[in-house]
Amino acid sequence: MPRQNHAEFQTRLDARLDELRWLYMELYRDEQAFDYFLTMLRRSYDARKAPLRSLDRARLHDPDWFKSRGMLGMLLYVQCFGGTLRGVEEHLDYLQSSGVNYVHLMPLLQSPKGRSDGGYAVSDFRTVEPELGTMEDLAGLAARCHEKHMAVCLDFVMNHTSEDHEWARRAKAGDPEYQQRYFFFDNWDIPREYERTVPEVFPQTAPGNFSWCPEAGKVVMTTFHPYQWDLNYANPTVFNDMTDCMLFLCNQGVDIIRLDAVPYIWKELGTSCRNLPKVHTLVRMMRLACEIVCPGTLLLGEVVMEPSKVVPYFGSVEKPECHMLYNVTTMASTWHTVATRDVRLLRHQMDSVFSLPRQYTFLNYLRCHDDIGWGLDYPFLRQFGMEEIPHKKFLNDYFTGAFPGSLARGELYNSDPKLGDARMCGTTASLCGAEGAEQAANSAALDAAMRLDETLHAFLLTQSGIPVLYSGDEIAQFNDASYRSDPLKAEDSRYLHRGAFSWSDAEKRSDPGTRQGRIYTALRRLEQLRAEHAVFGADADVWTLEPYNDHILAIGRYCRGEKLIALFNFDPAAQTAWIHEPEAYTDLLTGQPRPAIDVTLPGYGFAWLRFRFGEEEST
Repeated sequence: MPRQNHAEFQTRLDARLDELRWLYMELYRDEQAFDYFLTMLRRSYDARKAPLRSLDRARLHDPDWFKSRGMLGMLLYVQCFGGTLRGVEEHLDYLQSSGVNYVHLMPLLQSPKGRSDGGYAVSDFRTVEPELGTMEDLAGLAARCHEKHMAVCLDFVMNHTSEDHEWARRAKAGDPEYQQRYFFFDNWDIPREYERTVPEVFPQTAPGNFSWCPEAGKVVMTTFHPYQWDLNYANPTVFNDMTDCMLFLCNQGVDIIRLDAVPYIWKELGTSCRNLPKVHTLVRMMRLACEIVCPGTLLLGEVVMEPSKVVPYFGSVEKPECHMLYNVTTMASTWHTVATRDVRLLRHQMDSVFSLPRQYTFLNYLRCHDDIGWGLDYPFLRQFGMEEIPHKKFLNDYFTGAFPGSLARGELYNSDPKLGDARMCGTTASLCGAEGAEQAANSAALDAAMRLDETLHAFLLTQSGIPVLYSGDEIAQFNDASYRSDPLKAEDSRYLHRGAFSWSDAEKRSDPGTRQGRIYTALRRLEQLRAEHAVFGADADVWTLEPYNDHILAIGRYCRGEKLIALFNFDPAAQTAWIHEPEAYTDLLTGQPRPAIDVTLPGYGFAWLRFRFGEEEST
């Protein structure tokens, strides 16, 4: 290692060594394992290529680089979007012209066919699925993205491995060292004790948290599916080797590591095995490892829970953990609002988010690869007569089109008739009713659905944080029901919105007279306005206003002399926001003066009204 690089590594390590040692020894009390961990960090740093080290240094000088109001993410499947990693690279110009500078590549590491849960059962953390390319292709794609000032995000499935992973194969063969990397039990006695307190993730499709392993003649913990074996992070070898795998991916040029299912990674008998304190110890140590080896890398925590359980994963100002977290509750509350046309829950949710410290960065989204779970604030909804079970049935009826008048075309996922519960699948455009309207050849309904689609995206872009689009939503792509004819996918309705990207639809994006062109043009305009105006910045003050109309959500933003009033009508009929903001506002979309007093919005319409202090005096 050149002397300069050695000094750089040592400086970073020395600044964090005391805390890292304390955390590690508190958890494991194993000096030999800790020494190995430090050696692994040094080896990972040595393997980091010069361009990535330069990028690290640049980002250290601009630590808030990812908080730019010009940041726009897109989540995509390699096989659906480009076929292969090289195919994605060939389409980077499309992403760049769409304003995307944050590319989230869905799971692409080697996984067994038919037993992968969409790539979340990894059999080799250092090998790309052969049909998608090679690790060299991933590094090449990342390098090309960096040339275009685009960041790459990749999932790191850290809670479990596939039962086909080398560790699992050795455990099946009876190797006690590798069985200790998982949770193996000689009989069902202890697993039954776990089951008393550990909830089921998929009670219908994968009930229970344990499975019988006939090869080993033992019981193994499988929280998600029988083919996904939970890793035992109480074993320091597991933490050391998994951190090594994570840093290996960082060294391929991955800029954002999405920590999948992070609340589940520490297990203790007699608990829910969710959000335990030692989870935060592990995440903090992973953060420190990145700060030493690859400080330009970000950690994104996948914590699909209510805000009170999500926020702790940011850590503290002095000892941060994740750089970013998903704003999952707002996503679910948004779709609730679409169905009920009542913004009270969404406003309540927004008030909670807006009260958080500004340094907290959320990823905001309307749709993603997963289903929509109705984990809403039912104690809050109960005051309005909305009880959990009947309300979930209403939501599912509405979005499957079973509710009278609904043109939404979603499908249920993981339906539980006993509890009257299910989750929802579908693309944004199809859930908004555009697909149903086209099927009915109803042009007025299609226009309303497209207005709703535009308004939802405007709401997405109004929130603080990083907006992330789901690939295809930028061209209002519909559901893909072809998954039903694929035996490997037919039982999983999430593939309804995981279909192949429609390049034929994308070709229509320049024609505003088409559905595809209408939404694409509208989104590009909104994204450009967001990037241009400081009021959308991460450091803005944000609050909700009282419009005295439960169909309208009203949001205020203020930053450095610029004020924005954003209004969103969730009703198909025209509605008025009974507000009285005295300044002389301009409609951001038209550039024309528009008073922020008793503002009437068309059905499913929105408005961005801007005022700049000092402009009145200068005109």
